[in-house]
Amino acid sequence: MNRQRGAVLVLAMIFLLLLTIVAISTSGRSLLQERMAGAMRNAQQAEWSAENALRGVEWNLFNGNAGIACYNSSSAGAISPKVTAFRQSSTWITDGATEYKGAAVPIDYSATSADAALSTAVMADNPWYIVELLGQDLAPDAGNSAAKEMSSGAAGTTKFYLYRITARATGGSPNTIRVVETTFVTPYLAVCTLS
Repeated sequence: MNRQRGAVLVLAMIFLLLLTIVAISTSGRSLLQERMAGAMRNAQQAEWSAENALRGVEWNLFNGNAGIACYNSSSAGAISPKVTAFRQSSTWITDGATEYKGAAVPIDYSATSADAALSTAVMADNPWYIVELLGQDLAPDAGNSAAKEMSSGAAGTTKFYLYRITARATGGSPNTIRVVETTFVTPYLAVCTLS
């Protein structure tokens, strides 16, 4: 009789050990999933922040805002090393760029909000951007002449100018960086003074 009671105790201890291993494994997976979800949220925040900066700068260019600082990259020899570094760096870099704080109303995206619902939507840094003038948009067969209206044959049309806008942003963590770029055309010519 005493042997049977000892066997039940050993068997119960083995089952308890197995259940403990399963529980630890499950909690480890839950923590990993939580970290992956947090990383994905940071990446999405960075992407949205950079896209927000792009759209705001596009809006300012579209409205002819003369306060936009830009680089003249219309010839290969004119491209600034600051522009190249900003576009290609894998680390956070702001040298030669402009901080974006909203298109119309100044917003500090890195400031903690008093609203509890927005307290986790704080970015590690405000987005930064660079605008490059790529030159005049010409008709395909116009060469260096002014663009012509397709239907009239003789009347000149409004000149359009191409800009490349590059924006960098972080998510809630400074380790998450997104760089987005767009090409934008507008009839407004910005005075490019940066080099």
